Amino acid sequence: MTVFVTGGTGKTGRRVVARLAERGVEVRAGSRRSAVPFDWADASTWAAALAGASLAYVAYAPDLAVPQAPRQIADFTRTALDAGVQRFVLLSGRGEPEAEEAEQALLTLAPASTVLRAAWLIQNFTEGAFAEPLRAGELALPVGPAVVEPFVDAADVAEAAVAVLTGTGHEGRVYELTGPRPLTFAEAVAEIGGSGFRSVPMAGFEAGLRAAGEPEEAIALLRYLFGTLFDGRNAAVGDGVRTLLGRAPRDIRERSFVN
Repeated sequence: MTVFVTGGTGKTGRRVVARLAERGVEVRAGSRRSAVPFDWADASTWAAALAGASLAYVAYAPDLAVPQAPRQIADFTRTALDAGVQRFVLLSGRGEPEAEEAEQALLTLAPASTVLRAAWLIQNFTEGAFAEPLRAGELALPVGPAVVEPFVDAADVAEAAVAVLTGTGHEGRVYELTGPRPLTFAEAVAEIGGSGFRSVPMAGFEAGLRAAGEPEEAIALLRYLFGTLFDGRNAAVGDGVRTLLGRAPRDIRERSFVN
């Protein structure tokens, strides 16, 4: 069994790679910065990266909400099936209608696939683009002060993916992966140890991104994500981590995300 991991250097991908390797599973990590070149924007890199793989962990970039995602997921799935991949595990987002289109594109071509719909990752605060402003003193995002999210640890997402990749009985299933309790963004930042969180209007948030030199395409995606997902639709706690791993999800106060 060889597992191909897209985004093999990303927040969840590198953890999937590490945990598969610990189990002695042959794993191939593909990304723009790895020894196995793989780029979602360059389909010519796909076939060679997939050669010899029988399973695939699929983490799409930049986000399944972008318009081209369903088409690229379908094209990737066809290429992977031609290369001999038999099962897929797709990392998806909760509450994104556009992401569900990409999920369906995969499941139509590969019905034995499994979808993992994950809540906002704790590591988005500690490893991503928001880590630096948080360390600098304050994180300002266009999220209402009362909006809650059951933030999930990327380690739980990775372990859930490995459980599906190395197990059976998950064909065609969709699992909701969340943390154990909903928190406001201010509460999450306080639990992490950040100095502060401030809710800002969308217009001010966008202006700050432009001043920092962010491209309009990236700004449009963040506008969609923050304008769509954080209206309370994702407040409920899911049971996917407990179902797949037989334990409660990691709590943000455990601070396991720092490792």
